[in-house]
Amino acid sequence: MRVLRHLERVASRFPRVVLTLGNFDGVHLGHQAIVQRTVAEARALGGQAVVMTFHPHPIAVVAPDRTPPLLQTLRDRLAALRSLGPDLCVVQRFTPGFARLAPAAFVEEVLLRRLELAHVVVGYDVTFGRDRSGGIDTLRALGQVHGFTVDAVGPVVVDAFTVSSSAIRRLLRAGDVGEAARLLGRPHVLRGRVVPGASRGRVLGFPTANVHCRAGVLLPLDGVYAVRVRLDDRWWPAVLNVGIRPTFDARQRTAEVHVLDWQGDLYGRWLEVALVERLRGEMRFPGPEALRMAIATDVERAREILGEGQPGPRIR
Repeated sequence: MRVLRHLERVASRFPRVVLTLGNFDGVHLGHQAIVQRTVAEARALGGQAVVMTFHPHPIAVVAPDRTPPLLQTLRDRLAALRSLGPDLCVVQRFTPGFARLAPAAFVEEVLLRRLELAHVVVGYDVTFGRDRSGGIDTLRALGQVHGFTVDAVGPVVVDAFTVSSSAIRRLLRAGDVGEAARLLGRPHVLRGRVVPGASRGRVLGFPTANVHCRAGVLLPLDGVYAVRVRLDDRWWPAVLNVGIRPTFDARQRTAEVHVLDWQGDLYGRWLEVALVERLRGEMRFPGPEALRMAIATDVERAREILGEGQPGPRIR
């Protein structure tokens, strides 16, 4: 998949394009259905499958005080989109001026100026243009004028949940990482670099890596989780603690992971942490020994849940 930053940089029109557009935060099952339909239509027409995504998040531009935490960094969003097989992904800069474009102006002055649209695939609840005033009917009407067809996909429903980025955020805030994984079609993954911490885990006999996640990316509800960690292209069983470490009167929220059966220095490395199941909430213990015993119990429960004491299977 080729990645293009900003459609206005295109010198000549892309021919015979099947397009989908959206923010695609999380690239969940609903997004996957849309992109897969786009790719299938492009192959059937002998055209190019193009995904347009927006950066930064549109709400961060039009209503900054209501900006939702992201499920993924842009890098991880592009990696997830790449796995679905489109030919091109356009990362469109979302600016105040862009937000003010009327729906027709967006289609005619942005899309059609640079893309030879044959077909457009969107989600059933798509909105676009100034004040989100354009919808599926608007897009179909413009298609009749300009010679492209429009297909709407969804909704996708899993376990009585309509799959959406908002629903997944609510589940993660509640600590329900298992249900979030079902809506995503894979475990939710945190990604960050290991930075120095207080080294209390090592003193307790359970050394932890302090994973510094990108600002603005959603962490799950504070607590302890059974997880898998990617190291050297393999997934290892692990225990993750998210929270402020109240036993030590700490205040800064951190994500610390103890990798089972791993020996080695992790400082400076980038880790991917796949959340499998929440074990318990974060608790204040009377002292280090009580905390050490609780962590030992967490480790044994994580081994049972993950079903392994050795390196785990790949998560696709």
